[in-house]
Amino acid sequence: MPSGRTAQEPDRSRPTGPRPLAPIPFDVEAVFPELTGTSRDVTLLYPRAGQPGPGDSSIGGPLLWPADEPWPMCAEPGHYKPLDAPVGPEPVAMVPVVQLYARDVPGLAFPAGTDLLQILWCPLVHEDAPYAANPRLLWRSTELTAAGTAAGDPPRPHTVEEDYLPRPCTVSPTAAVEYPNGDLPEELADLLDERFDDLKEKQGYCYFEVATTQQSKVGGYPGWTQPPDWPHCAGCGTRMEHLLSVTATEPSMGRWLPLDDRDPRQGISAAPSWQAETDPAALDTFGHDMCLGDLGGMYFFVCRACPGTPYTHRYDC
Repeated sequence: MPSGRTAQEPDRSRPTGPRPLAPIPFDVEAVFPELTGTSRDVTLLYPRAGQPGPGDSSIGGPLLWPADEPWPMCAEPGHYKPLDAPVGPEPVAMVPVVQLYARDVPGLAFPAGTDLLQILWCPLVHEDAPYAANPRLLWRSTELTAAGTAAGDPPRPHTVEEDYLPRPCTVSPTAAVEYPNGDLPEELADLLDERFDDLKEKQGYCYFEVATTQQSKVGGYPGWTQPPDWPHCAGCGTRMEHLLSVTATEPSMGRWLPLDDRDPRQGISAAPSWQAETDPAALDTFGHDMCLGDLGGMYFFVCRACPGTPYTHRYDC
């Protein structure tokens, strides 16, 4: 969380612009017409260990925080660390998880009057989630917030479950298109299963590997590891929109690996994109270093039809 830089000093230690990606290696809707209309625009975040400041979009980096707003604390009586002694009555400081500026994520629709999205969570296990960190989502105006920002570092939690404590990462929001994975209706998945296998046998790549992706992202489809569990808005009853995912996995090989992260010994054009391997020198910087159970994620949803843009989350592992 600490940072010696100001909101005007962006982190230049890692690429923060869009990453170059190989295209989907086949025309999905021509080969599988049943999937016509199911593509979704997505912004892939590609978190990399770095030194973001409060003026940067980041995962796990410091937040642009109003001086007159107390730092959020979690006083849930039942939060805990697995296999550890009870946490005790002292509230636990929440930790920064996501900060996104509108300028960096053009595909993200912000509520009127806002251009900054922040997510924090309590870095302990909460039974009512179930078994997930307890998040808080905030929409802000950069101009109003920057007019009176807090000096110094926020309070640090006196105890954490390490799986829910992100290391500071820069992000490189990258626009792409993806198709459904877990959200394929069961009957359609059964219908296409044999043809997916045929594609793999004849072309060497799998639909799920090159047209769908499980990684930290804005929009698109949640990268469910368990059966989909879409929430419905408590106010109007409609199915909520997937806002973003923070996942335990980031692409370390294959088609979704950025071209500039590929092993230079392999060569950008020497192997098909679905066989790309990572530059070993870069691998340790990949991701926010959270396990989130096993290989799961936290998925955030909003309702844009109701006042206040209500939100909720789901967690799977």
